[in-house]
Amino acid sequence: MCKATLNRFLTNNPFYSPLTQGFFYREKMRAIHRVAPEKNLLEILEVGGGKSGLTALLYPEARVANLDLSYEYSRAPCNQEERVRFICGDGIHLPFKNQSFDAVTLFDVLEHMPNHKKAVSEVMRVLRPGGFILVSTPNKNWRFPYYGFMESFCPSDTEIMAEWGHVRRGYALVKLQELIGLPCLDYANFINPFTVLCHDFAWSNLSSIQREFFCVMLSPLTWLGYYLHKPETIGTETASVWQKVGDR
Repeated sequence: MCKATLNRFLTNNPFYSPLTQGFFYREKMRAIHRVAPEKNLLEILEVGGGKSGLTALLYPEARVANLDLSYEYSRAPCNQEERVRFICGDGIHLPFKNQSFDAVTLFDVLEHMPNHKKAVSEVMRVLRPGGFILVSTPNKNWRFPYYGFMESFCPSDTEIMAEWGHVRRGYALVKLQELIGLPCLDYANFINPFTVLCHDFAWSNLSSIQREFFCVMLSPLTWLGYYLHKPETIGTETASVWQKVGDR
């Protein structure tokens, strides 16, 4: 049960205004798709999937267990699909038997977890030998790079991290490797120095109408940066894939 085509995956972008204020989500989805293995994955656990349903969109024939702390997400359309189970629970106490899943996804999750070591240990426990871990996180370049001239209408780093519920800024790839304890099979950076300007306006303190206006005005630059971007190009966030070796 292989992954969806890139076009099909991107077409189902769940973020509002996906070609303007939500364009960064398109970048994230493309990076995740680039690193996602072309394998027959039957059972997948998504930790912190909320109401986005990204894993089910990525692998449209797999059976997906979506675990999240917020029970309100159980009513989201993506969690009503027959092949999707929603479980209200904590990522550091996964209510599953050992070696239950072919893959585990953690999209923008680890940076929110105080005990990320315990979370990774639980992921390894429920993952089958040879299974994959798909991760997306902010990286060491996370910042508001144009904050100097946007300070009057942009939140500070500290404010935005508090709003998003981050307990850490993100992970350099080498730090993520130390945390997971496996070699990285592949990675893809996203939100580059061109597209990040639209991202910063999208998360500014301007009104919704103003944010939308600036994102539309910036769209030629944003699309140019998107098309010229390579996985190894510098970016503020990173998607990566890891494979469990042996019975660890």
